[in-house]
Amino acid sequence: MFREIYRGYFLELYNRPNHSSEKYYSNYVSTYIDRDVSELINIKDKLKFHNFMQILESLTAQQLNYASLAKEVEVNAVTIKQWVSVLQASGIIFLLQPYNESSIKKRVVRTPKIYFIDTGLACYLTKLKDPESLLASNFAGAFMETFVVNEIRKSYLNNNKEFDAYYYRDSNQNEIGLILLENGKLTLIEIKKGVSFHLSDVFSFQQLKNSKYEIKESCILCNTEKNYPLSKDIFVMSVNTI
Repeated sequence: MFREIYRGYFLELYNRPNHSSEKYYSNYVSTYIDRDVSELINIKDKLKFHNFMQILESLTAQQLNYASLAKEVEVNAVTIKQWVSVLQASGIIFLLQPYNESSIKKRVVRTPKIYFIDTGLACYLTKLKDPESLLASNFAGAFMETFVVNEIRKSYLNNNKEFDAYYYRDSNQNEIGLILLENGKLTLIEIKKGVSFHLSDVFSFQQLKNSKYEIKESCILCNTEKNYPLSKDIFVMSVNTI
């Protein structure tokens, strides 16, 4: 899995399996900034935009804080929002919105999470040199989550289905990594690196027990080799099942 995460999914890298992914992404970023982005916005300082992309990559699978990003990149928050919109429009990132409904609206956060659509590009921007370095780094969990969310998202889009998805986090730090809403029913998903879990690891699922929607069978997606139940409707499942 981490080899796939590191390599990414750009078609040219699969058509040319011996081609250096580092060289490919270096050329891609240069071309993207010099040509594609310049057609959408007037970037006076290309170095700042490149720095912005690197900082943003380090936040994949995390909440997006425009003010904090603006301070770090040394531009204003309006510019950051414009640049984020450009990355969305050009298919570099997507934003996962927080889940909300009347029974929980007083306690939930309202900030979206950011995901890079291609993990190979994200690895390049992080200066990670190989899959082993990725696995040993502090980015491993976030990149695994990014990979899993992207694979689930692609399964919807490739079947011409709307990816009606959210995440949950509240003021008490309860969090649900991914919530899928389909046919009036919710599927709750946690994404974790380990293999052994208990019901206490999905305590946050209880925060939606009063939802107006029926909650379907839910799960922890992880590195387990064998799927197993935690209860009659919550399962621990291998990422290979997606």
